[in-house]
Amino acid sequence: MKSRLQNKIVLITGASSGIGAATAKEFANEGAMVLLVARNETKLKIVVTEIIERGGKATYFIADVSNFKVVQQLAEKVKAEIGVPDIIVNNAGQGVWKFIDETAYEEVSEMMAVPYFASFYMTKAFLPEMQKRNSGHIVNMTSYAGFIAFSGATAYIAARTAMIGFHNALAADLYGTKVKTSLAYFAKVKSDYWQNNPGSEERLPTSQSLIPVITTERAALAIVKGVRNGKKKIATPFMIFVMNALIRFMPGLTKLIINKTGYKRN
Repeated sequence: MKSRLQNKIVLITGASSGIGAATAKEFANEGAMVLLVARNETKLKIVVTEIIERGGKATYFIADVSNFKVVQQLAEKVKAEIGVPDIIVNNAGQGVWKFIDETAYEEVSEMMAVPYFASFYMTKAFLPEMQKRNSGHIVNMTSYAGFIAFSGATAYIAARTAMIGFHNALAADLYGTKVKTSLAYFAKVKSDYWQNNPGSEERLPTSQSLIPVITTERAALAIVKGVRNGKKKIATPFMIFVMNALIRFMPGLTKLIINKTGYKRN
């Protein structure tokens, strides 16, 4: 059966590894033309080669998406050579888990630049054409940390919360159009993030154990399925929805659990 994603142009930022790379592979499995964007050419080449060897369609672009001039240049190149994407996955993100006094001023700017500024820039670069065409789908990636604040990751959590605000405002802007939006978020994902950011994993609140850890492949499957079905919110596993219900109906108890199980410095 032909997938409704067949031959769709899908642009994914932060696609050289982790959830981004896994999502690129999954969209390619659906027959989409995947455009991978990241800074690391070596890793991008590996992912693109793997997709092509499996019979998929993919190419890559090297870009620092935290720089709006670079994003503008990238967008013009994509439009000229390939066309306006049907789907944009704003997945690029970075950040370290630190208390506010541990965090350098430069780190705050970097964490807000990617994911928030980068997502704003990429969306702005292609949205006018999507609106003119009256079709498209924008997926904004955040973290469950944006919904449940815990200690020891101040700037990181603030940046992920900014993504939620950006997404909600964008969805309001696009209400009544055929340009769709989805907010994707997960709790702990088994990826190289933890190795690249030593000291972060130990700051997860112990209540995280209530939510099963997922793989990047499972996250990717959820994203692609969510886009295919037009879901406004994309999350997995099911325990996230249970936690969402607790937050909604018992916010005081939820905050108490998170605070009591959060990371405490000696």
